Amino acid sequence: MPDHNPQAPVGLIGFGLMGEVYAGRLMAAGLSVVAYDVDPAKGERMAQIGVRAATLADIARSCDPIVLAVFSTDQVEDVVQGALLPAAAGKIVICTSTCDPDRIAALGARVADRLRFLEVPVSGTSAQVRAGDGLGLVGGDAKTADDAAPVLDALFPRRFLIGRIGDGGRAKLAINLILGLHRLALAEGLVFASRLGLDPAAFLNVARASAAESQVMSTKGPKMVASDFAPEGRVRQSLKDVHLMLDQAKKLGQQLPLLSVNAEILQACVDQGEGDLDNSVVIEEIRRRLLRSPT
Repeated sequence: MPDHNPQAPVGLIGFGLMGEVYAGRLMAAGLSVVAYDVDPAKGERMAQIGVRAATLADIARSCDPIVLAVFSTDQVEDVVQGALLPAAAGKIVICTSTCDPDRIAALGARVADRLRFLEVPVSGTSAQVRAGDGLGLVGGDAKTADDAAPVLDALFPRRFLIGRIGDGGRAKLAINLILGLHRLALAEGLVFASRLGLDPAAFLNVARASAAESQVMSTKGPKMVASDFAPEGRVRQSLKDVHLMLDQAKKLGQQLPLLSVNAEILQACVDQGEGDLDNSVVIEEIRRRLLRSPT
């Protein structure tokens, strides 16, 4: 297969919360970006920030690499097999979506003779990625990753080559399991501290200096204290990832009791109409459960 064409624009499929951040970072690195989203209304936002809207067929023909920032494994499979083949044959496709790792590994194997496929899910909120602090988890061929370095450098200055296609997603799910439990523990701890009569903002500062400190306290703590749930990582996305983790654990015969509680809390938030809010809104479900608890 030919090496990456450095003269081609970067294609971006999916212009949601993370996709828009990717576009900003790519353009800041001096790269031309052409984008597509299934929602035609996103075209206006693309134009506002200087991204040219295009069809999937246009992106498949003219762009290299092509970055996928869609929601689900189903959408990745549909785009790769239904839109990128055969028009994008020989080009680098970078999947940043958090997907079922077994299905992504199988997809990579199916297209190996036609596309240079990498999976690169990211650990970090959209705000962290915007600031260059997202951690890329690369699964796939090292030579392909080297050829895609200008784009990967722009998106994820920090990254690890984890292993084969599928291994990036496996690492992402394990990281997000820990991350989600940290987020839930922080929410419960803040509500507990408040009930004990402590000022939540002052307590958060103390907790960040304590042995309990985690990165979540910096990224989600202030949002919880201020009840600022503008999305940097949506509840429905977190819940989708949790179901992927539970599915993988079921295949392995492993119980994940703490993750099951997290799934229940996230589902309750969705049921309350909070699915598109930031996942720090789990603190609201903790507070709601106070009202339902016997006194």
